[in-house]
Amino acid sequence: MTPVIEVSRLRKVYDGVVALDGVSFQVFPGQVCGLLGGNGAGKTTTLAILLGLLLPTSGSVRVLGVDMVRQRYKALGRMNFTSPYVDLPHRLTVWENLDVYARLYNVRHRRRRIRELARCLDLADLLGRHYGSLSSGQKTRVALAKALLNSPQVLLMDEPTASLDPDSAERIRGYLLDYQKNSGATLLLASHNMLEVERLCGRVYILRRGRIAAAGTPAELLARYGRETLEQVFIDIARQTA
Repeated sequence: MTPVIEVSRLRKVYDGVVALDGVSFQVFPGQVCGLLGGNGAGKTTTLAILLGLLLPTSGSVRVLGVDMVRQRYKALGRMNFTSPYVDLPHRLTVWENLDVYARLYNVRHRRRRIRELARCLDLADLLGRHYGSLSSGQKTRVALAKALLNSPQVLLMDEPTASLDPDSAERIRGYLLDYQKNSGATLLLASHNMLEVERLCGRVYILRRGRIAAAGTPAELLARYGRETLEQVFIDIARQTA
């Protein structure tokens, strides 16, 4: 089976600081994978390179069979990205923001698609409000709606349920699983929420100091480290001295 995401010997150096040091991993069609690691481990850098926003120092990245360094425009229309840390224009309403992005993504029947996502993500009452007036949790849901407008085959997510209350977060996780099941999309998420990763991900890659420190299914990692939760595994890896 051909990987949807294929990262090989990825290296990124910023002003002499090594952010990624030979990272390699694969994500196959329809998988939901987690990319974990502490602050500065390289998660955000990896996602940025996958999107073609950053150029690697060396190594290769292919998404949907496309070399993201040389021909990313061939894949970007079939991908999307969500992060609560990337703001949308504050003076536009939620509807206006989503409509702008729907036009940029060349979404057919864009008004219908916006209404559909607003219903699924509980945004209907927010469509007329200015984005800048929203709470952090509301902005997180709008960002996810933006990322789903073009029904992406590959969805990259950075902390997809940040700032959401437990009920809203669980609804979003359920929606993402339904979206993956119904569309066959491939999802890669970076998260510090270990319970979320256990709930969503069939495979996990844990970064430490710019390298893959562990990989496997959640069950495999629990057995390998003799732990009961993924959070305990994460802490064990983060505290390794070697």
